[in-house]
Amino acid sequence: MHGLGRAGALRGAVGALLAGVVLAAVSGCSGSDGGEPRTGSAPSAAGAAGGAAAGSGFAQLPGQAFYVSDRTNAAHQVSALRGQGRTAEADELLRIAAQPSSQWLGEQGAGEIAEQVSRRAAEAGRTAVFVAYDIPHRDCGQYSAGGAPDAAAYRAWITGVAQALGDRKAWVVLEPDAVAHTLDTCGIKGDLAAERYGLLAFAVQELKKNPNARVYLDAGNPGWAQDPEELATALRKSGIAAADGFAVNVANFYDTARNAAYGARLSAALGGKNFVIDTSRSGNGALGGDSWCNPPGRALGERPTTETGRPGVDAYLWIKNPGESDGDCGRGEPRAGEFWLPYALGLAQAAR
Repeated sequence: MHGLGRAGALRGAVGALLAGVVLAAVSGCSGSDGGEPRTGSAPSAAGAAGGAAAGSGFAQLPGQAFYVSDRTNAAHQVSALRGQGRTAEADELLRIAAQPSSQWLGEQGAGEIAEQVSRRAAEAGRTAVFVAYDIPHRDCGQYSAGGAPDAAAYRAWITGVAQALGDRKAWVVLEPDAVAHTLDTCGIKGDLAAERYGLLAFAVQELKKNPNARVYLDAGNPGWAQDPEELATALRKSGIAAADGFAVNVANFYDTARNAAYGARLSAALGGKNFVIDTSRSGNGALGGDSWCNPPGRALGERPTTETGRPGVDAYLWIKNPGESDGDCGRGEPRAGEFWLPYALGLAQAAR
């Protein structure tokens, strides 16, 4: 899922701590059809202004395994809308805010964020979902460019995240795009690719020191043209054997049936590894062509759950946080990762 050849808007997966409240650090990536996957989603704390006043104490859903945070960008927007008397919009946005979503971890404050979010989830009797997103040479210098400056820094970063989680329950999606970018035109080849595989294998090893952590290596999406055997080889080099499985469709829009078929083919090439699917914006499927960046007419997909009814699919997750921009898309839209209320409302309304 590489970018469009423009400078990225990434400022690091920022998790500012204000008044003792962890603010959302949100980022994401996207892909396109035709073998030209795209990434584009940078974190932003702008939507979290207001700190402790934003939380509305969302209930944990009956039977739900995953943690519903009241400190996401969507939750802050619900609070802001209610304060403005915009009740109908606030109620619509609850279709996003009241569902479990993922906490992205990047350059800044990752350990503190991981510790506090996982602790709150444990206190609620739920499991937090994280996305580790700090690999060197991230996103080929595009919308979500950045990452650790070198291999040593990355090892220290991921070790810090693993230690911060302690022995609390956590699901971690590891480095969106990192493996697939070694197989496309990104330029992560030769020694750089070998280094990346080694770093990912190290990350799996560190995170799995926690017996209650589940780790899923990102494995692209159905529109990112990859040979399953070639991708499986790269995932093996990246430590998939020690991981719980892989993730597909991160921040993309492909429908669940297509993702399940794609994952099943890759699973077969990996000897039966299980996988998770990002269903956050898959309700209407992909728009097609090269429309990966804030495409119109998309909808929320299946709610996060471990009850997928599909063999080998461990969960549907909202890995990309719905309502956060994929980037300016060359049209002057909000920068990657900023919460975009009209788009969020469109996703919610289209899912009715």
